Amino acid sequence: MTSGESFYGGIPVFRGFTSLMDPALYAPLPDDWSIGVADIVDSTKAIAAQRYKAVNMAGAAVIAAVTNALEGREFPFVFGGDGASFAVAPGDLDRARDALAATATWVREDLDLTMRVALVPVSAIRAQGLDVRVARFGPSANLSYAMFSGGGLAWADAAMKRGEFAVAEAPAGTQPDLSGLSCRFEVIPASRGLILSVLVMPVRGADPLAFRKVIEDVIHLVERSPDGARPVPPQGPPLKWPPQGLDYEARTKRGGPLLARRAGVLAYTLFAYLIMRFDIKVGGFVPSLYKRQVVENSDFRKYDDGLRMILDCTAELERALSDRLAAAAREGIVRYGLYQQDAAMMTCFTPSALRSDHVHFIDGARGGYASAATALKAMMA
Repeated sequence: MTSGESFYGGIPVFRGFTSLMDPALYAPLPDDWSIGVADIVDSTKAIAAQRYKAVNMAGAAVIAAVTNALEGREFPFVFGGDGASFAVAPGDLDRARDALAATATWVREDLDLTMRVALVPVSAIRAQGLDVRVARFGPSANLSYAMFSGGGLAWADAAMKRGEFAVAEAPAGTQPDLSGLSCRFEVIPASRGLILSVLVMPVRGADPLAFRKVIEDVIHLVERSPDGARPVPPQGPPLKWPPQGLDYEARTKRGGPLLARRAGVLAYTLFAYLIMRFDIKVGGFVPSLYKRQVVENSDFRKYDDGLRMILDCTAELERALSDRLAAAAREGIVRYGLYQQDAAMMTCFTPSALRSDHVHFIDGARGGYASAATALKAMMA
């Protein structure tokens, strides 16, 4: 393994989310790395058509495809609801490009959505006077998630939307390796009143220290309040059979007609449902342990040049957050979007159920991050 490839693994993991804005936690990416970005074109229309699950599946597919292309090697990534971002070493660039191209084709052919994808050299970002710095947050002892700062990720996303650094779709029929990607759990109803999608970004030119203070205030409001928490209940998300995401999971499989793939997923998910429902140990798989890890590994808060959170909270906490953010917006420090819904949803990436590092991406179940982003854009109009 080269020093560049081992860069991310060498970053110490921090545990307390309240430390998120400490610059000392973030290490600059090597100059020869690249940033991958992907998002769904017209995701607002897809959300309006209630295609929430398809939009989330597309975003998570990017991470699954690149992870599998890199043969499970650790790399920094972040799930954005209707897209994803990540960083790769030069030795992994070609594999990541092929995975992105194949995923864009799969999203169009199997999900009937359009995904734009791009690969942006870190050197091109630094030429703009911006940076890409990475930290590793450990929500549990099982795994860590990447956090990004420096403004470079947001610039790469904007460049992609302008049509720059584009990666062309793979030929028709190309299927990425989406092994481990699934969405078997049901939506997760709010237990405290509402599910709140939170998106907070800095205003261009805002004082970095003032922005840091706002983010820390928001995190402390949530951390110190008994009225807000992770949206995944302690016993794990609801599980039924057949699962709501049956068709999407069937479409992730390679080979054979869709009907046969659907039948295979139907049979396998019944087996999995019975094991989970009756807490049956199979080989090294312990259902109760897996459920606990699902809760611990849920990715419901993150930072990628802005704060993203999916919270199960009361109306009182929502008002407190809204008041703090509105005051910061009046001062020209932040732009933000809040979106209320009645449930959250989970999309899972489990390369192996016998390992503890399976990843569970959380979004709001009725619009989520995409709708919060729409609210943020409305502030700028």
